[in-house]
Amino acid sequence: MRRDADHEGAHGKDRVRARDGDRRGHGPSRRPAAAFLLVLLLPALLPALLLGTATPASAHAVLRATDPADGTLLRTAPRHVTLTFTESVGLLTDSFRVYDPGNRRLRTGPAGHAAGRSDTARVTLPARLATGTYTVAWRVVSADSHPVSGALTFSVGKRTAAPAALPRERPENGATTALHTIARYLAYLSLALLLGTAAFVAYCRPPTTAHLRIPAVAAAVTLVASTLAVYLLRVPYEEAASPTTAFSLSALTHTATTRPGRLLLLRLALLLLAAAAATLLRTRRVRLPRRVTLAAATVLAVALALTWSASDHAAAGIQVPVAIVSSTLHLLATAAWLGGLAALLWTLRHAPRTATALPASVPARFSRLAFTSVVVLVVTGVYQSWRGLGSWQALTGTTYGRTLLAKLAAVTALLLAAACSRAWTARLTRPAQAAVRARVPEPATGPALPEPPPEPPPVPPLRLLRRSVLLETVAAALVLALTTLLTSTVPGRAATESAQPAPSTATGVQTASVLTVPFDTGAPGGHGKVQITLDPGRVGTNSLQAVIYGPDGGLATVPELRVTLTLPARRLGPLDTRLTDRGGYWSAPAFTVPLPGTWTVRATVRVSDLDQVTVSAPVRVKR
Repeated sequence: MRRDADHEGAHGKDRVRARDGDRRGHGPSRRPAAAFLLVLLLPALLPALLLGTATPASAHAVLRATDPADGTLLRTAPRHVTLTFTESVGLLTDSFRVYDPGNRRLRTGPAGHAAGRSDTARVTLPARLATGTYTVAWRVVSADSHPVSGALTFSVGKRTAAPAALPRERPENGATTALHTIARYLAYLSLALLLGTAAFVAYCRPPTTAHLRIPAVAAAVTLVASTLAVYLLRVPYEEAASPTTAFSLSALTHTATTRPGRLLLLRLALLLLAAAAATLLRTRRVRLPRRVTLAAATVLAVALALTWSASDHAAAGIQVPVAIVSSTLHLLATAAWLGGLAALLWTLRHAPRTATALPASVPARFSRLAFTSVVVLVVTGVYQSWRGLGSWQALTGTTYGRTLLAKLAAVTALLLAAACSRAWTARLTRPAQAAVRARVPEPATGPALPEPPPEPPPVPPLRLLRRSVLLETVAAALVLALTTLLTSTVPGRAATESAQPAPSTATGVQTASVLTVPFDTGAPGGHGKVQITLDPGRVGTNSLQAVIYGPDGGLATVPELRVTLTLPARRLGPLDTRLTDRGGYWSAPAFTVPLPGTWTVRATVRVSDLDQVTVSAPVRVKR
């Protein structure tokens, strides 16, 4: 009896300690919980820092053709410069900068679109243009909200010395690019956490949801803050300006007139409306029917997902309506799986280490939810990959394809961790199913049946389930980071289209590649420029002309000039062009370029019997 009393007393003390622990923090002490929260957040924040410090990726819109074509020699001066892209583009207040042969900026008309063509950008040139080579620097905003820029040259009457480096007055601002990328990643992450937590509560039905309020509120606040940050950074990001220009009235009003800006404002409005409705219902203690709550939450989730899919890659290219539906389903499935995974991990963390603390039905339901989400992700992912790549070659030959391969590797690791979680979930549900099968009715008369031996609490499977879910969360953060990177990378289909030969224009002759490279032998008067023209700059027979300009900018003669081409990617070359002095310029009328790619042109200029120098520059040769 004494031993029983001591036993009961010990159990009573344990119950008191458990109650005290529940009052202080519903389970583990605050210090381990804080450490666990840090471990949980690090995998989510590290990809954001890496994305923010990485060099900005190319945007979706790719220049398809120009009129005049790049490097064209025109007989008469054009009235417009027209750029044609692979998708619709938006124009900035300063989208074009045109420089004359003396590298002075010309006054041009306002930028606009060609009649009925939103995928074009056009600027009107002055009525009279002098003879020589002109340089056009441009910057537009693609339909998926990313800016893209570049430059081209054309000549009127004859070619003159073009600038050694094309004008680039607006280099990308590193701080603006980093802040914008981090804000976009945090928006993706917080949306997944918010919608995933809601899906976990609605479908998995944990016994208590009090512990999920903190991560849900934190996700909602982060989503509002990151959306507001993206809105403020839109104009600095588009114009490659400093982040300090984000708060000007003109920048705020301009963003509101663009489609990405309107979608960001819609997202903020939806979030604030949902927060106001939830606060009002909670203040007045109104409980809506479950079906009404689920319907309202579903509409809100779809509307929030649409603010992403309507402004990213799905909004441009082929099959836009189907692509937007696919992108929306892909984002919702991602949120249900990855955000629900974080909610399950948080629930497992706050569940006491007993068999009855967390019903086995909760992880079992999440396992079914995750399986359904994976099926949706596979179907929509295959479609989006086909739409973005366009060919098998683009899978390894483009940045988009290589990034997609990295994402597939991360998803594979995520699926392996999910398979482990599914196995431990089955271990958890097995004792409950065995107990249901072993239950027999007690006899109406006679002695009672002996009590079955108690099942040991499934503590080891629960602990291992926590670990496998934590591994899933780490892989999920990496998947979201790569997804953010994909939305800022040129799809393989667009990159392939931009590499196709551009049609010749009616205002000039076939396009050519023109290089102007400075040289300096170190001797007095031994510096100048060599201008090399590869015409038409495509695979096959080309003509190559070279002109030497002296220190005063005028034509100069040299005793020897040698030009070779090397293709480093294929270890081909050097190929000697065998230039011939034509009395004022050097020429090779028939030179064969066998393969497309980025070739290295090396020019060896000898200005005297003792002084010579070799300079090089890249040139793109198309098919």
